[in-house]
Amino acid sequence: MMRARILHTMLRVGDMERSVEFYTKVLGMHVLRTLDQAVDHYSLTFLGYGEETDTAVLELTYNHGVSVYEMGSAYGHIAIGVDDCQAACTEVLAKGGDVVMLPQRLKGSDETIAFVRDPDGYHIELVEHADGEWLGERV
Repeated sequence: MMRARILHTMLRVGDMERSVEFYTKVLGMHVLRTLDQAVDHYSLTFLGYGEETDTAVLELTYNHGVSVYEMGSAYGHIAIGVDDCQAACTEVLAKGGDVVMLPQRLKGSDETIAFVRDPDGYHIELVEHADGEWLGERV
C-alpha cells in the first residue's frame, strides 16, 4: 500500500475573521498560513496545534461574498483530543464559545466527550481519553 496521511479538513466559513478568532482564541489553534486568491474570489487560512508536516490541520475557506452555508446532513463533526474535557469546556465558555453538550462519559469506553459549536454552526467534539492516547502520550 502507498504511504499516505491525512493533511487537512476543509470547512467553508461565512466570515474568515470571526472563524479564525474562534479557532485561535477559543480553541487555542495557531494560524499556520494563509492564501488569498482575489482573482478566484476565495481566501484560505490553515490552522492547527502543530506544524502541517507533523499533523493534520484545519483549512478554513471563505468564498468572497458568501456569508451563510446550509449545514448538510452528511457532515458530522471534527474531533479534538484534550487532556481534561471539563476544563476545556469551562475554558471555551469563558472565552465566549458555545458548549452544546457538556462532558459525559461514553458508555462502554474510557472516553469522556463534549461538543462545542463554532460560529458557522459546525460541531467540534472534545475527546478526553483516560490514558492520554489522543494526545500522543500514555499515562
